[in-house]
Amino acid sequence: MTPHAPRAPYVDSAAGAAVKAADRAHVFHSWSAQGLIDPLAVAGAEGAYFWDYDGNRYLDFTSGLVFTNIGYQHPAVVAAIQEQAGRLTTFAPAFAIEARSEAARLIAARTPGDLDKIFFTNGGAEAVENAVRMARLHTGRTKVLSAYRSYHGATSTAINLTGDPRRWASDNGSAGVVRFWAPFLYRSPFYAQTEAEECARALQHLEDTLAFEGPSTVAAVILETIPGTAGIMTPPPGYLAGVREICDRYGIVFVLDEVMAGFGRTGKWFAADHYDVVPDLMTFAKGVNSGYVPLGGVAISAEIAATFETRPYPGGLTYSGHPLACAAAVATINVMEEEKVVESAAHLGEHILGPGLRELAERHPSVGEVRGLGAFWSLELVRNKETREPLVPYNATGEANAPMAAFGAACKKNGLWPFINMNRTHAVPACNVTEAEAKEGLAALDAALAVADEHTVQPSAHRAPM
Repeated sequence: MTPHAPRAPYVDSAAGAAVKAADRAHVFHSWSAQGLIDPLAVAGAEGAYFWDYDGNRYLDFTSGLVFTNIGYQHPAVVAAIQEQAGRLTTFAPAFAIEARSEAARLIAARTPGDLDKIFFTNGGAEAVENAVRMARLHTGRTKVLSAYRSYHGATSTAINLTGDPRRWASDNGSAGVVRFWAPFLYRSPFYAQTEAEECARALQHLEDTLAFEGPSTVAAVILETIPGTAGIMTPPPGYLAGVREICDRYGIVFVLDEVMAGFGRTGKWFAADHYDVVPDLMTFAKGVNSGYVPLGGVAISAEIAATFETRPYPGGLTYSGHPLACAAAVATINVMEEEKVVESAAHLGEHILGPGLRELAERHPSVGEVRGLGAFWSLELVRNKETREPLVPYNATGEANAPMAAFGAACKKNGLWPFINMNRTHAVPACNVTEAEAKEGLAALDAALAVADEHTVQPSAHRAPM
C-alpha cells in the first residue's frame, strides 16, 4: 500500500515549503524540543484522511489527537459554523445565547444520571481544573487522588494530576495530589492473575491509600473512565462501581474524565455507560464537536450544582460557551444521532477493529496484548510475549526508542498516520470510518508490525513490570 494522490488543487510543493518555513521560524510547538522536530505541512483533510502539499495522503488512525470523532470537514458541521458566524460570531458568557443553551441541553440529555448542569470551558485541561475546584469547594477539603498511567491535561492542576512523565518537569509537589495504582492486569502492580483479583486488589489499594492519607482530607478521586494516552486499559468489571461506593462512603467527589473516551469513542455516548456508573462530575471536550472549534466542559450533578445556587462559583473563562464552538457541538451531536455514529463505533469495535487487531496479535510476535472498545484500541508492543518486556523502555528517547520510530516510519510509508506512545500504538480512527477504511488501516498496521517483529528477542530471565 502506498500513499494516494489527493485532489490536484492540493498539490503545491512550493506552498508547502513556505508553510513549513513560516512554522519553523515562528511556531513554538508543544511537548517538543523545537530544533529536533520536523512537522509535516498539511494541505487539507476530509473524512478519515489528510494530505500534504506533495500529494501524499494518509489514513488518520489518530483522529487528530483523538478528537475528530466524525472525521474532518463534515459538511453539516462546517455549515453550522458558517451559519452561526453570520448570525452571532461571539458573545460574553454571562448572557443566554441560543447555541450555548442548545449545546448544554443536548449534552445534558446524554450524560448519565443527574449530570444536568454544564459548565463550558475551552478544552479538556480547563475542564479538569474547574472540576477539581468545584470538588474542593463543595467538600471543603484539599487533596485529590489520581492514578498513575493517566493524562488529565497540561494546565497547572491538570498536569499535577497526570500520571505520566510529562508531569515531571512541572510537578512542584505542593498541588495536593496523591497518586495510586489503578487496575491494569497485563502489567499488574498487584500480582493478580485474573480480572477479579485485579479488581479486588486495586480497590483494596485505593482503600489503603485513603486510610493512610485520611479520608476526611480528600476532596475527590479522579479517573479517566478508560485511560486514553496512557494505554486504553479498560477497567475490570466492578472496579468503577467499587470506586463509586468508596467515594460515597467517605463523602468524596468522584470525577470521571471523559475528555478522550466520550462522545461515541467507545461505542457508547460516554464510556461510563459501559459500566453503569454515575460520577459526581464528568469532564468532556474533544469529540463534543469533533474538535472543529475548541470546546470542553464539566457536567455537574444536582448536589454539587446546589452548592453554588446562592454561593457564587469563583471561576470562569472569557470564551466559556463560545457561540461558534457551541454551534459546532449542536451540529456534531445531531450528526451523530442522524448518522448513527455511536452505533457505527460499536460495530467497528465488535466486528472490524477488535477481531482484526486480535488476528494481527496472533501472527506478530511484537504484539503482546490488544485492548479496547468501539473506535478506541491499543496494541502493546513487546520484545517478547512471554516476559512482556516492552519493545522500548519506559519513556524511551533517541536510540532507545529506535524500534518504535522504525515502526512509525513503516506506518507512514504505507499511508497510515499512527498514534504512538511509548511502546504502544493506538488504533483510534474517526468513529464513522467505513469498514473498507478500517481494513485499509489494519493492512498498513500488518505491514508495519513486520518491522516491529524484527526487534523481538528470545525469552529473558525476568518479566519487566513497566
